[in-house]
Amino acid sequence: MLSVDNLRVQFGKRVLFDEVNLKFTKGNCYGVIGANGAGKSTFMKILSGEQDATGGSVSLEPGNRMAVLSQDHFAYDEHTLINTVIMGYKEMYDIMVEKNAIYMNPDATDEEGIRAGELENEFGEMGGWNAESDAAELLSNLGVKEDLHDKLMKEIPGPEKVKVLLAQALFGAPDYLLLDEPTNDLDAVTATWLADFLADYKNTVIVISHDRYFLDMVCTHIVDIDFSRINTFKGNYTFWYESSQLMASQMANKNKKVEQKRKEMMEFIQRFAANASKSRQATSRKKALEKLNIEDIKPSTRKYPFISFKAEREPGDQILKLDNLGFVDTDGKRMFGNVNLIMNKSDKIALLGSDQRVTDIFYQVLSGELQPTEGTIEWGQTITKSYLPNENEEYFSGDQNLQLIDWLRQYSENKDEDFVRGFLGRMLFSGEEVFKKAGVLSGGEKVRCMLSKVMLEHPNFVLLNEPTNHLDLESITALNNGLKEFKGNFIMTTHDHELINSSTNRIIEISPNGVIDQLMGFDEYLKSDKINQQREELFKGVKA
Repeated sequence: MLSVDNLRVQFGKRVLFDEVNLKFTKGNCYGVIGANGAGKSTFMKILSGEQDATGGSVSLEPGNRMAVLSQDHFAYDEHTLINTVIMGYKEMYDIMVEKNAIYMNPDATDEEGIRAGELENEFGEMGGWNAESDAAELLSNLGVKEDLHDKLMKEIPGPEKVKVLLAQALFGAPDYLLLDEPTNDLDAVTATWLADFLADYKNTVIVISHDRYFLDMVCTHIVDIDFSRINTFKGNYTFWYESSQLMASQMANKNKKVEQKRKEMMEFIQRFAANASKSRQATSRKKALEKLNIEDIKPSTRKYPFISFKAEREPGDQILKLDNLGFVDTDGKRMFGNVNLIMNKSDKIALLGSDQRVTDIFYQVLSGELQPTEGTIEWGQTITKSYLPNENEEYFSGDQNLQLIDWLRQYSENKDEDFVRGFLGRMLFSGEEVFKKAGVLSGGEKVRCMLSKVMLEHPNFVLLNEPTNHLDLESITALNNGLKEFKGNFIMTTHDHELINSSTNRIIEISPNGVIDQLMGFDEYLKSDKINQQREELFKGVKA
């Protein structure tokens, strides 16, 4: 068992959290959530021993092994991919290196020969005979091609390194697996494989993630860092969010009788437990919910921004038509081609591409920032569009000393200070925060500003290129709710699985050779063998 006793972390006068007492037990997956700056990564570093707490202790039961997802992408540059993965089980790797060194030494003594035999026994007991094949299987499952396995880490690109380090953490089935944002830079297929792997994992997982779908798939418990306290709740993220919202609503309604409130909560728990079959963790989660006391559910003190897209005018029947659209960059590389598309009034499209640069250019072409090298774009006459780019620095780099209230005022028809301040307040910029300088805003604050700009433009068509970048779970949830209620059209690219699943109804995947265009949900799209074959054909001969 991994236990935390009376933990306290303080930086100067600021107390990050205090009086933390937790136990992490075998077979459970704990999702660590909290607003940006709440201390999620700090908490994880303290659990792993990488960082010391101000007070209290963390104790790991003797004989248990802990593995942590490495954040250093250059630490293993001189090692092969296979060896980097095996190094995740340090004791096994050290034995492998020591015994191999004895075998490679032609002048080895008899004593060293006896030592090599002892090491062989230890190595075998640890499962060492299958180490290389197990490491190779993990790499392949994570999408790292076999011809890369014997290359040095320094020879492969960054996204592939992320997968290797993830395989390293998973290798050897550690008793405690600590993962900080494991789905970052993973494609949807690989992220789904990881979710399935962890859902079946027999030992203990502690994970930080902004991916709600991932948290829902794997978590049996939520560890919530909020207002200098850390509390554990049974269930996955959606259960935690919906139950805390329901509890907050009940507390606000003082006229309801206690019996009626309790009945509502019981009905909610039973309904959620019945729906748990959607995930691979269904059995364990249902058991957890059956043991749940209503008194364990607390309303969240988290604040959610108000994100709502209200179109100034309703779109007509003609939305968007792309005729043989294509783009070739200045180096002669085709980014996409043969894109033919007619959007209907009800369409909300998830756009997929081979990499970020391809989708970035596609949005720049649709927004008018770049001209296509092939084909035409025809927008309906009633369409008023707004664009949220993946990179927004140009919107804030002009006048670094411009105050936030004046930054947003330039995009608002209503210039009244009370109106602009009220709008910023709904986006969680309250009090003196409205006078922050544009040059000191964090990544998440800039995205909230850009979303405010989009809302003030009242479009009936929105282009959203990775809108969840830098956002916390609260802002992502608010964005998700806003898009579900939006009456207009949008095209969106995002790594947030749940956002695609719940707010889009059509999938478009672009390539140099054409498109895949399907009117279906994202899960169905990913699991379709027919579409996977179509994708292989579409990307045949396409070089990275």
